[in-house]
Amino acid sequence: MITTRNLVHRFGDATALDGVSLSIPDGQFVVLAGPNGSGKTTLVRHFNGLLTPDGGDVAVDGTPVEDDLVAARTSVGMVFQHPRDTFVSATVGADVAFGPENLGLSHEEIDRRVETALSAVGMADRRNARIDALSGGECQRVAIAGALAMEPAHLVLDEPFTGLDAPSRDSVVTHLERCSAEGTGFVVVTHDLRDVWSLADRIVALRDGTVAIDGTPNEVASEVAELGIQLP
Repeated sequence: MITTRNLVHRFGDATALDGVSLSIPDGQFVVLAGPNGSGKTTLVRHFNGLLTPDGGDVAVDGTPVEDDLVAARTSVGMVFQHPRDTFVSATVGADVAFGPENLGLSHEEIDRRVETALSAVGMADRRNARIDALSGGECQRVAIAGALAMEPAHLVLDEPFTGLDAPSRDSVVTHLERCSAEGTGFVVVTHDLRDVWSLADRIVALRDGTVAIDGTPNEVASEVAELGIQLP
């Protein structure tokens, strides 16, 4: 479980988050929406210690993030908006293996995790493919596989559909649905709900660094539209 309590974050004189309190259970598919500049990315970067609060606190499974960064980053995986910038290896399999290798796992366990993660995103047959030969949609799927190979309880995706064509978007959505059904919790950051509305258990929308909306898609549809967020 990820929890924030009265979370505050400032960039200079600007307050990006102003007293955000949330609880995200394991296995829940949460869509974190809101217009640009509402604080979405700033919020999720606190979940595994990429940012430090100026006020309030953040905990993963009851442990403050700053007390155990390794545990937080193992439990909460992150996939950023431009995955090509985060790849560290030349081939798909080597990149997905990078995280588990750094955990000091056995070769057998690393192979198992890589195979399972690539299968989850439909890339098992591309293990030896070069990263620089992949399409945008394939890069997004490999980035997701790399995070899944760490076997996190939660996977955070920050604007995962940016720059993808329609078939690539559909492919990523299909694989998110599969992983969700298998028990992975998701927090998907987006300002456009069209791709993930049907997958969401819960919609949380930020406005000016505060939680403006929090509920199931059916409960909050009219409120979301009033914020100017794109609905399906």
